[in-house]
Amino acid sequence: MVFTQYADGRQEKRVENYTKFWQKDLGKEGEVDNQNRVESYTDVVNGYYDGATELYEYGWAQSFHFSRFYKGEAFAASLARHEHYLAAQMSLRPGMRVLDVGCGIGGPAREIARFADVNIVGLNNNDFQVQRARKYTKKAGLEDQVSFAKGDFMKLSEQFGENSFDAVYAIEATVHAPTWEGVYGEIMKVLKPGGVFGVYEWCMTDAWNPSIPAHKELAHAIEFGNGIPEMRHLKKAREAMVNVGFTIEHEEDLAERPDEVPWYYPLEGDIWKAQTTWDYFTVWRMSWSGKLVSHTAIKFMEMLNLLPKGTYDVGESLKVAADALVKGGQTKLFTPMYLAICRKPRLSES
Repeated sequence: MVFTQYADGRQEKRVENYTKFWQKDLGKEGEVDNQNRVESYTDVVNGYYDGATELYEYGWAQSFHFSRFYKGEAFAASLARHEHYLAAQMSLRPGMRVLDVGCGIGGPAREIARFADVNIVGLNNNDFQVQRARKYTKKAGLEDQVSFAKGDFMKLSEQFGENSFDAVYAIEATVHAPTWEGVYGEIMKVLKPGGVFGVYEWCMTDAWNPSIPAHKELAHAIEFGNGIPEMRHLKKAREAMVNVGFTIEHEEDLAERPDEVPWYYPLEGDIWKAQTTWDYFTVWRMSWSGKLVSHTAIKFMEMLNLLPKGTYDVGESLKVAADALVKGGQTKLFTPMYLAICRKPRLSES
């Protein structure tokens, strides 16, 4: 699809068309619907993020991902610790050239660049997010250390060339790919021999059984609410990494840790669970009253043409997402933090 592009990078009608990739009744979703989304993944993902990006920034943070919590830990501190943990597990070192695959608006790239003193290139296929990433990075004074490029993560080697990065990471991003083998294979190509790939992957867990209608509908709700063409089993992520040639040095579903405060608690909207005073506002925005205020404002702003047409519908899909993610977390059918640290073989090993 080709649409008129606005100055901020968003495209006419792309947001409006997003919800049309799903059946109105998610229980009626079929394989044809899945295949259509997979084949049109760029339109699905871009339509979603053209509408959802500002809502994420308002309701969550500049880092679009989940994280584990210690008792009493502030929301922002938890997000940063999750990013630091990945960098530490990857053994990132000063001066390394690192690729962030699916970088959002650059929150994790800026945090990891500061933490590990590495040079990061953030890749994103959404013009709107790339523009915002550059704006925030300039404001942070990190332009010499963190840069951004528009591109397709299914064509990394075409854009950057093979053997061009010391390390690559992806934080809750490669789930948007039409196939894991495709995106992991491209990551393998752009890594230097001996390079490391670290990922937090969104997966349906081994407890998920797609032959059970309720399980299948939960997966579709997660897809619909998060701009994902197709949710897949955790074991398929592992298989894909091995199939493209990676050696998995460490793997763990961090959602299985016995944390007193679950990763999904901010989505529950229960202000009494807020870990710090400042976090009351973050949690309130996910409560019924917070959603009512936010979504009413979005509707009026869309009517006044202050937001692209379709933003309200994307906002409504986010409500579906929140409920599905909480349910997926509570039932252990879904994880947003399957951690894998993988190594590309050195030349002597290949």
